[in-house]
Amino acid sequence: MDDEAIFRQKLEGQLYKYTNVMKGWQYRWFVLDPQCGTLEYYMTEESKTQKVRGGVNLGGAVISPSEEDEQTFTVSAANGEVYRLRAQGPKERQQWVSRLRSVVEKQIGVMNIAYSGKYSSSESLGGRFSLRTPHSSQESLSATQESLQNAKGVIRAAEEKHKALVRDIESLPGSDSEITSLDPDCLLLKATSQAAMDCLEDCLTLLQKSDVLHGNRTAGDQAISQSMANISYDVRAHMPSTASNGQQIHTNNSHNAELTITVNDDLAFDNSREDPPEINPEDELPDESDNSENKIGDVEEHKSVILHLLSQLKLGMDLTRVVLPTFILEKRSLLEMYADFIGHTDQFLRISHMPTPESRMLAAVEYYLCSFHTGRKGSVAKKPYNPIIGETFNCSYLVPKSSLQPSITGPPFTPTIQSDSSTSEGMHQVRFVAEQVSHHPPVSAFYAESPEDKMYMNGWIWTKSKFLGMSVGVTMVGEGSIFLPEKGEVYKAQFPAAYGRSILTIPWMELGGKVLIQCPQTGYHSNITFHTKPFYGGKVHRISGEVKNPDKQTICQIQGEWNGVIELISNGTKKVIDTAKFPACPKRVRPICKQGSFESRRLWQHVTASLKNGDVNTATEHKKYLEERQRNEEKARNAANKAWETKLFRKEGDGWTYNNPLKLAA
Repeated sequence: MDDEAIFRQKLEGQLYKYTNVMKGWQYRWFVLDPQCGTLEYYMTEESKTQKVRGGVNLGGAVISPSEEDEQTFTVSAANGEVYRLRAQGPKERQQWVSRLRSVVEKQIGVMNIAYSGKYSSSESLGGRFSLRTPHSSQESLSATQESLQNAKGVIRAAEEKHKALVRDIESLPGSDSEITSLDPDCLLLKATSQAAMDCLEDCLTLLQKSDVLHGNRTAGDQAISQSMANISYDVRAHMPSTASNGQQIHTNNSHNAELTITVNDDLAFDNSREDPPEINPEDELPDESDNSENKIGDVEEHKSVILHLLSQLKLGMDLTRVVLPTFILEKRSLLEMYADFIGHTDQFLRISHMPTPESRMLAAVEYYLCSFHTGRKGSVAKKPYNPIIGETFNCSYLVPKSSLQPSITGPPFTPTIQSDSSTSEGMHQVRFVAEQVSHHPPVSAFYAESPEDKMYMNGWIWTKSKFLGMSVGVTMVGEGSIFLPEKGEVYKAQFPAAYGRSILTIPWMELGGKVLIQCPQTGYHSNITFHTKPFYGGKVHRISGEVKNPDKQTICQIQGEWNGVIELISNGTKKVIDTAKFPACPKRVRPICKQGSFESRRLWQHVTASLKNGDVNTATEHKKYLEERQRNEEKARNAANKAWETKLFRKEGDGWTYNNPLKLAA
């Protein structure tokens, strides 16, 4: 039998099902019916003649193999019902997952037209079409092609009406009017219209693919199908129509109708227009912005958006180019999040003050372990803005010299906000700068230095995101290095992977994987493991590791939680760090009005303000505009065969290096 015939047959077998009643795994007999698109189960195989025990319709369902073992998988139905199942082994699980996904795809994409009966005509936006009863295979072929052609006409007519609606909304006044182009109802209407068009296109594409599978398409029809599948709308119709200064840009859409777009003139994206701004330390003030992320809002309100997003994803799919819903965004750029990893500034600076290579290695490991919790603004997993290419972020930190204690067992520094606007006497300053140096892949480079402490850090990182079923995995490729030029030492560190879990309920974040921290010049090194939570039971956020000397002898053992209590046992002495009681040093940032147009807070100010006000629709409009402009300028550079020129960092091998690193006087 061919694969198509096999996948049309029922699949039956015994699976474990996790039941809340018994709080454990129970054997059940499952029946997958591709024709009905259902998964049902019975107590035993013998009880199939009796009433079905339970079942779900697989239309819109998500099938997710477990990341923790090779037997478990999850069936998440569109109605919210979730089955946690376990097969006898990896081979059996793969068989069930493949067959289930095949049925899900059929449920979404195949609408078998039963030609055995009469169909009444159907009227839609663009015209009228009818489905007739065929009397031969040739007539069946003709009727199918005719119906699809009529459907294309309907969608084209709907597309015209959608574009007309967008033009009408965009032509509304930007301000000082009862109804504006950014009115929440108008934005919702425009977004709903776009979503409806997307769904219509998806449905037509799936129908055409189904028709190809059944041999009912000609080469010309397939070409039209591909063309329809690649339909793209005029992106200018989705740009935000208001900004703070009221400058207007006039452009034309595909119908030659003039479209007026109001944008902020400080968001000029030509890389040649602006050199990196000169940073005046006197302009920097203690950061008092409220970027806390304590909640994600009403999950049920956004569940349909998440389900629609999941329906477009496949297991292992790269999420780099996937546009995530705005409501799950943090109110800051990823570049600013990297700055937070210098939040425990005293620990960072104390590395250079340690008297021996061993104590410096221990201090570097301690700083590394404590740096991750400062980058999280809450227990809920949210995603910072993807930086725009050329975007930069600048800040600094001040810490008193008295906090740089030479003892590894000393108490943690308690930061206080400095009220002055310059570097106070008796204070050490760390300057931080980051730049988005590449768009594909999305590479961020960052640098921090302290001339008083004769040390600096250089790092680069880019993320590869993959869809893993009910979670998202983010691999962080790159390296961070701490340089002590006076001592001739470099401490290199890798980054763990990050996982966004429970994305259909309340998402949360954990770290996972093994990392290496090493100093090649002295031979000291450390292996740290970030443990992911077991599928059932176990604790979250666990870490364990050890530090070894050049003779590969263990000099320190590490255990605890990276965002909780961490224990370091060295030479019989235990040091306990409670990160929850370990406040970070506040950043010092210039006001937005004194920042360059490429700097993060000024670039994303309208998105951030809208999110703080709870206006997700307006935030989405501004975010979409920035991203679309970046794509358009990238196309223009490619057409002109012009490469992007970075400002602060240069490419060296696989990594990126700051152009003007700290140089010590001879």
